[in-house]
Amino acid sequence: MSNKQKNVLLVIVSLLLVCALTAQAVYWLNPKKNGPAAAEPENTSATAEAQASESGQKEDPAGSSAEPYSLSHEGYTLDKVVVLSRHNIRSPLSGGGSLLGTVTPHEWFQWSSGPSELSLRGGALETLMGQYFRKWLEAENLFPENYHPTDSEVRVYANSKQRTIATAEYFTAGLLPTANLQVEYHMEFDAMDPVFTPQLTFVSSAYRADVEAQIRQRFGDAIAGLADNYALLSEVIGLEQSEAWKNGDVTPLVTDDLTLKLELNAEPGMSGSLKTACSVSDALVLQYYEEADETRAAFGRTLSREDWRKISEIKDVYGDVLFTAPLIAPNVAHPLLQEIAAEMEREDRVFTFLCGHDSNLGSVLASLGVTQYDLPETVEKTPIGCKLVFSRWLSQDGAPFWSVDLVYQSTAQLRSLSLLDLAHPPVVFPVVIPGLDRTENGLYAEDALKARFSEAITAYDTIIGAYAMDAAA
Repeated sequence: MSNKQKNVLLVIVSLLLVCALTAQAVYWLNPKKNGPAAAEPENTSATAEAQASESGQKEDPAGSSAEPYSLSHEGYTLDKVVVLSRHNIRSPLSGGGSLLGTVTPHEWFQWSSGPSELSLRGGALETLMGQYFRKWLEAENLFPENYHPTDSEVRVYANSKQRTIATAEYFTAGLLPTANLQVEYHMEFDAMDPVFTPQLTFVSSAYRADVEAQIRQRFGDAIAGLADNYALLSEVIGLEQSEAWKNGDVTPLVTDDLTLKLELNAEPGMSGSLKTACSVSDALVLQYYEEADETRAAFGRTLSREDWRKISEIKDVYGDVLFTAPLIAPNVAHPLLQEIAAEMEREDRVFTFLCGHDSNLGSVLASLGVTQYDLPETVEKTPIGCKLVFSRWLSQDGAPFWSVDLVYQSTAQLRSLSLLDLAHPPVVFPVVIPGLDRTENGLYAEDALKARFSEAITAYDTIIGAYAMDAAA
């Protein structure tokens, strides 16, 4: 190639690069718009309106605009933040020697951590999220730069499991990198803390019967609708070629073999196809986040984003069945609801981070009346590392309001380990609480939100009162 040809080629490449950088700069020009860049094609305003209608909500929880949502509220002053977080990416709950290791002839991803523990990617992603929150809190003047809080100003409290403690540590490293803040946990390492354990602390025979009837009434159609999901999952993992299938340890996945287990001082449980499929669904979605090659993540198959949603839906239904029914949620979430409410009241606290599990987020949201929502840019109902953010804002005349939002890294951000800042934010999804009015800025009056928390907390006592005679008998 002649020098003249090289020069022409260099000019062309330079022009293309300038165009690309200009387009990206325009796209991220407004750093105050902290939310998803755009909803995915299927999340049209018409679809969102239909979902809002189905859930009994009077407004579109995702909004009808393609503009990103923001954690910030112009004209208001940020006063306090309380965060309930799900841990970030972990390895599957069971190891290779379990049923999970024999249910497919394929080799699972080689995890960087032991069973159920936070992975290296999970730690890196959580640090990125902590850095984003630091930049947001500094921009809103809640944190000064290089903030070193007093003992009471910032609290980081995790369940005592490895994945939750580690998530809190990584988040804190990004949030307050020079403060040497200690993560608080109360139980022996890798044990469950009762505050975060979604266990039934009241059970009676009549209560058990009513819960089962309520679950089957509310989720029967969703369970029955999983036949196609099961077929897809079975095909992806090669179930019928697996050792477990040949040994008879696993039989065809069906939708009519669910048996519930509701015992005192234990998490709600089940047996049947949904439990088996949930374990595989969970592992496959985690593998999708970790494995760079999408085809390899699906054991050689090419799956669409909708296929991944169908696979994830299995574990989402499992979680809904066990933790979100109206008679279940206030029971299993009671201590955590009290913890959040207490943190919202602390006058000396400016930031609280509570780290638990998807069952915690699901049961707390359900206790507040939030059950149906469709998050954009994710394959999960409660994305890995998702944060339920309660932020308190003061109007210009000092009146207090609260914003309630789900904040999470999109599937693309999880897979690519994308850096996060105000110009490149995680997804922000404003939570619509049925029956509570919001201002035009999407804020709840403080009295109204606290009243809803009080209702959710006293619902536990109402359940006990309704079934007390049966329990005594």
